Amino acid sequence: MRAIVVHELGGPEVLKAEDWPEPKAGEGQLVIRTQAIGVSYAETQLRTGIYPLPVPLPTVFGAEAAGVVTEVGAGVDEALLGATIACVTGGVGSYAEYAVVPASLICPVPEGVSPVDAVAAAAPGAIALGLLHRAGLKGGETVLVEAGASSIGTYLLRHAKEFGAERVIATAGAPAKRERARQMGADEVIDHREPGWPGELPDVDVVFESVGGASAKPVLDHLTPGSGRMLCYGSLSGEPAAVGAADLLARGVTVIGCGGPAWGAEVFGVHYPEMLARVADGRSRAYVDDTLPLESAAEAHRRLESRTALGRIILTP
Repeated sequence: MRAIVVHELGGPEVLKAEDWPEPKAGEGQLVIRTQAIGVSYAETQLRTGIYPLPVPLPTVFGAEAAGVVTEVGAGVDEALLGATIACVTGGVGSYAEYAVVPASLICPVPEGVSPVDAVAAAAPGAIALGLLHRAGLKGGETVLVEAGASSIGTYLLRHAKEFGAERVIATAGAPAKRERARQMGADEVIDHREPGWPGELPDVDVVFESVGGASAKPVLDHLTPGSGRMLCYGSLSGEPAAVGAADLLARGVTVIGCGGPAWGAEVFGVHYPEMLARVADGRSRAYVDDTLPLESAAEAHRRLESRTALGRIILTP
């Protein structure tokens, strides 16, 4: 089969299309013939070594896909053969014509939802829904969504008021991204490329923090004393949010780390199928910037790193 294989860490050019052995399903696994493959910004950070890869090199890259089940391993329901499913691989392996995935990390694609739309919406939408549930919005609160035009930020903006937010503030960079954030429901958009941008904030009740690094502390300083919550779920800057216990004590606020096995089980066990159901019945939708052939994986990564994409970039074998 054709696959995108990484032999060394580095720039987009390390994503090379080559022949690779077709995977076989082990116990508790299944194989899909991929029809749509998700590309995420986090994968660019894996490719460069900011985050450690979960397996040794060389390896087939990628963690999200949708496609048709062609083989099931021991302990997996044979009725899945021929079904169209969306899935995460548990780490790597999706940038290929065939991928092996744990049966515990799949979800049927509802009728009327294309594989491209399924893979575009499922993971970022599920993470956004998980964050909104975890935030415990009480109604009448002000929310800040960092990187509001990102794949996850888009869904946070779209659904924040449904979950009880009254005022939604977003950050975004380029003019097109600031306009996208407004279209998604932001009442106010701040250009996070401007030095000192957190100084423009009013007091906010909930912050969905995805940038990390040094900007987290001045944002935390605008959290409502006593009840403010900062939900940390990403590090687009390449560094975790630089806040400590002393910062929390000064305002009596809460920082919630949204990561780890329990968080992943909640997102992919509960909110992943919830998001696909929302796309199927029209309560949400997929946002696709472009579809590219599998061999253009390097170009997909270049576009993500340029921060110009408005929606997911999807690879198709």
